[in-house]
Amino acid sequence: MARKIAFLFPGQGSQFVGMGKSLLADFPAAKTRMEEACDTLGFDIDRLIAEGPEEELKATYNTQPAILLVSVIALEALIERTGVEPAISAGHSLGEFSACHAAGALSFHDAIRLVRKRGELMQSAVPIGVGAMAAVIGLASSEVEAICQKAGGDVAPANFNSPEQTVIAGKADSVEKASALAREKGAKKVAQLPVSAPFHTAMMKPAQEGLAEFMEDMTINDPKFPIIRNVDAGLSTTAAQVRQGLIEQVTGCVRWVDSMARLSAEGVAEGLEIGPGKVLTGLMKRIDRSFKMSIAGETQDIEKYAEESHGQA
Repeated sequence: MARKIAFLFPGQGSQFVGMGKSLLADFPAAKTRMEEACDTLGFDIDRLIAEGPEEELKATYNTQPAILLVSVIALEALIERTGVEPAISAGHSLGEFSACHAAGALSFHDAIRLVRKRGELMQSAVPIGVGAMAAVIGLASSEVEAICQKAGGDVAPANFNSPEQTVIAGKADSVEKASALAREKGAKKVAQLPVSAPFHTAMMKPAQEGLAEFMEDMTINDPKFPIIRNVDAGLSTTAAQVRQGLIEQVTGCVRWVDSMARLSAEGVAEGLEIGPGKVLTGLMKRIDRSFKMSIAGETQDIEKYAEESHGQA
């Protein structure tokens, strides 16, 4: 029986200066894709990724197209080298857009324009300093939800990343209050995230409305394989579901634990983290250690996967 493999794509926070360098050196198609991205975006994203500065790469409106671009380059190099075909795909926050492109629901041209616009909208939705995000480690998600309710209505869970890691977001003072309550409750660690806005909360409503308007005339296709939605861990199998899932996740919580449980429910026990970093592989170790993960972010990762998977049915 053929193995069922999931393509998994990282989100914001996985970026670093120099990501994808070996792919650009080793795969001619990667250079072509990079040139297309520069033309589409109207600026030299190639140089920004290769040389930085890091602070500029970390700006949300640059980070989002940069990660999607490197994820796509890695995806195409992986397929060129191995011919691997997935049964399903998923992506963490921004990564859901990469997953939609991988499934053929979005063209590359539209996907990279879309995430650039998404980054701009998310950056401008809330004035800098008004909102905040913090990672709470060492408490169950139900405990974190209760803490947010106790802190008031301006903070809520934004990412359920693993059974013991929940990201909260909202108004800065409310996030600070909830962080203090989490420490009192016995959290192992509470760390404010270096982001400029409270993503995946109701405060992102202006960005959600702007994205929906931007997507109105965009061609979206039925995906070639199902995409797990961030907002409810359901499966998008039609163009309409893809569109709705991408719009809803701007304000909706990233239910990554449920999304990974969905893989198991669909009979998938192996995943490939495609793109920069290995954040998702680290999270999977905390969600389900029996789930086999491989990374595909640089040439050596892809070569290693090709060798390991050679001869396996």
